[in-house]
Amino acid sequence: MSSSDPSDSIEAPGPSVEHVEVDPEDGLPDSEEDGGYPTDVGSYATSLSSSIFDYKWVNGRRFHAYKEGSYKFPNDEREQNRLDMIHYVFKTAMGGQLFLAPVDVEQPLRVLDLGTGTGLWATEVGDQYPNIKLILGNDLSPIQPTMVPPNVVFEVDDIEAEWPPRQPFDLIHARYLCGSIQDWPKLFQQAYEQTRVGGWIEFQDFHLVTYSQDGTLNTDNNLYKWFEYLREACDIMGRSVTVGAKLPEYAAAAGFTNIHHRIYPLPLGPWPMEQRLKEAGALNILQVLEGLEACSVATFTHVLGWTLEAVEQFLVEVRTDIMRKGVHMMQNFHVVYAQRL
Repeated sequence: MSSSDPSDSIEAPGPSVEHVEVDPEDGLPDSEEDGGYPTDVGSYATSLSSSIFDYKWVNGRRFHAYKEGSYKFPNDEREQNRLDMIHYVFKTAMGGQLFLAPVDVEQPLRVLDLGTGTGLWATEVGDQYPNIKLILGNDLSPIQPTMVPPNVVFEVDDIEAEWPPRQPFDLIHARYLCGSIQDWPKLFQQAYEQTRVGGWIEFQDFHLVTYSQDGTLNTDNNLYKWFEYLREACDIMGRSVTVGAKLPEYAAAAGFTNIHHRIYPLPLGPWPMEQRLKEAGALNILQVLEGLEACSVATFTHVLGWTLEAVEQFLVEVRTDIMRKGVHMMQNFHVVYAQRL
């Protein structure tokens, strides 16, 4: 029994939505202040007190302290390296582009990066487009570098809480938030309220359903099973990992128009013939290998009720199946950009 991605048949909602889909078979084989943290991030954002750095440890992995438990994935150096790999997976898949929204980067724009993680996207945008006035990145963990371009600022804050009143942004960007957000309509609504008229949002995210186009993936594959268990755990938490295909719906419901939806098929492994897909697939399987423990250590034990020993034994089996040749696994990466008019 082979697995196929149900998102392939999802239509973009509403007449104002332009759904531009990348051909999944392309290239596949035939078979505001100084950089860093501001000295005063304001009453709405948490100051850099010692409690923020009072990190929690679970089964040998380090987790954030602020809003403890709301994010079930680590923030330690190993996980930061994985997040940086995902940055390059997405960037490679998008042909080297950091975003698709047609903003005028020669203007003194205000940009908000939601859930900035290591801050790599914000830092690269600041480097590449020095005329942008401000790139503000926020996250639950203060893991971002302090040496950054002068137009990049970071803050510790919870994007699921009520956003503070502030000057609207020309571009609000969010990437790889699947598994992290409970109320997606609320997040989009708050983004709408803080996007200037004429400004843009851009959400980039996985739709974590693993499939193959050629029938080489069977449902007894342990990597396939791992993703299904992860999806189950995140559904129980109310933080879905199958959000990519739903992003156009959320954007339209919040009031955005001129909605564009682009789907990038991402291989799991370097098996494609086309060089860009081969590079993206190689990076993607590396981040999956690194992320197996990171994504399982709390979710499988705390949510699914597994013992740590059971998790470790299962991951041995997953790693074995990852190395199987001739299995052409894929997932879809979605980019939605939309305008407030």
